[in-house]
Amino acid sequence: MSGTPPPTGGFVRRIGLFQATAINMSQMCGIGPFVTIPLMVAAFGGPQAVLGFVAGAVLALADGLIWAELGASMPGSGGSYVYLRQAFQYRTGRLMPFLFVWTAMLFIPLIMSTGVVGFVQYLGYLAPDMGKTTGDLVGLGVIALVILLLWRGIEHIARITTVMWAVMIVSVALVIIASATHFSADRAFTYPSGAFELTSNHFWLGFAAGLTIGIYDYLGYNTTAYMGAEIKNPGRTLPRSIVFSILGIMVIYLLLQIGTLGVIDWQRMTDPGDIASTSVASAVLEKTWGKGAADVVTVLILITAFASVFTGLLGGSRVPYDAARDRVFFRPYARLHPRHRFPTLGLATMGVITAIGFLIGRHTDLATLIQLLTTVMVLVQALAQIAAVTILRTRQPSLRRPYRMWLYPLPSAVALVGWLVIYGYADKNSPGRHPIEWSLAWLALGCVAFVAWARFEKVWPFGAREVREEYVEEGVGAA
Repeated sequence: MSGTPPPTGGFVRRIGLFQATAINMSQMCGIGPFVTIPLMVAAFGGPQAVLGFVAGAVLALADGLIWAELGASMPGSGGSYVYLRQAFQYRTGRLMPFLFVWTAMLFIPLIMSTGVVGFVQYLGYLAPDMGKTTGDLVGLGVIALVILLLWRGIEHIARITTVMWAVMIVSVALVIIASATHFSADRAFTYPSGAFELTSNHFWLGFAAGLTIGIYDYLGYNTTAYMGAEIKNPGRTLPRSIVFSILGIMVIYLLLQIGTLGVIDWQRMTDPGDIASTSVASAVLEKTWGKGAADVVTVLILITAFASVFTGLLGGSRVPYDAARDRVFFRPYARLHPRHRFPTLGLATMGVITAIGFLIGRHTDLATLIQLLTTVMVLVQALAQIAAVTILRTRQPSLRRPYRMWLYPLPSAVALVGWLVIYGYADKNSPGRHPIEWSLAWLALGCVAFVAWARFEKVWPFGAREVREEYVEEGVGAA
């Protein structure tokens, strides 16, 4: 049953619904909306940018229902790895789960690196004379501190996460309340000419860019799915934590976006020399309640940014563990800390990649980093999981499903269209950066690594040695 403890020496189920939802929401909100509101406005060319957050919410909810069904049925550590291993074992054997872990080792740290970039941006509001090199060193120090705090048992981390979630709620609430006290409907809802011209290519380019930014802001609704082996009663807790966190963050984002647009002229957000383009929440507080209040809320936003990186690496570091334990990834990633029972090499590796991604984002731009991480993620996670739901319903109809996707297969279709739009427009929305080519190159490199790994392990990589249906037999997904 879902409440059954894992085998001795493995993970321990200690995270309940409230903590699971808090982990998701901390990772989802974080610094994201505070740094992407100006990017969203620039993409759409006006306050109609709110469409990006709405579209992102629709895609997140559709994709979240896919995660909910898979996570409730197969609540193991590693999230997508477990689902793809079960679904694709019949044809490609170890290839798809290996490629997912390989890809996740890149895109999860890249998501965390954007949070550190945002942290340094907002720190620049408090320390306007901070130079580029100083900012780089501060960001690297933040990453090191996160790794240090995560080097402990999950029961301590759950308590820390709950505190950080409360700080996140307070910081967002203060920005929303401040914007409400000086809200101008004319400023928020006066759109430039042609803002909704659906027949123009300009609108759809902006929409695709906005959808990419929007789904980036919602990423994290699946964090607890990576920690399925540490969730109490996962058959009920995982789906609820995913849906509750998406709906909660959707309300927060819409209030935050509309409130900000009602205080700050959107043209200011597109001016690189204006503080509103890098620290828009601080600009809102400064205009409404003064510089002192802006400084206080900026500190809270910094804590929120730190929390998002903290929770993201917490969940992401678990991804390679199950794969390595099952001999579908490099063996050293199967080692747990002898006392605190967390995957040491997975955490250390993702910390290093986060640092590299942070430096890339600092010396290019945040929008490019977001385009790169989303295109890398689409092929081997988003699209593969959509296929996995259908394959498992066909191949394993007896799989225990405490939660079944509402209105199946409509959410899968909506998610498919959304992810294809993001991928198809990636190069056009990041001219000269070629994110599609980079994503395909990383995938090709993963295939080479897969062949090399198979030779080293002396295993036949394609086709299943045996059909694994342990979740059917053990019923670990039961409510």
